[in-house]
Amino acid sequence: MGGFVVIVGLFLALGLRIPFLGKLPGDISIDRGNVHFYFPIVTGLLLSLVLTVLLNLFFRNR
Repeated sequence: MGGFVVIVGLFLALGLRIPFLGKLPGDISIDRGNVHFYFPIVTGLLLSLVLTVLLNLFFRNR
């Protein structure tokens, strides 16, 4: 569990530097005046898919 927390923390720290992350087609971004609404639906789905595959591979080998 600790290793998973470390990996998630590193991803969050470095995730902001990945150029395409958060700007995929399908991510919703609305700017109106001084209000900004951002909902990264496709990025969330992609991350969920990648984490699901990785965790299934990790736990099925044991």
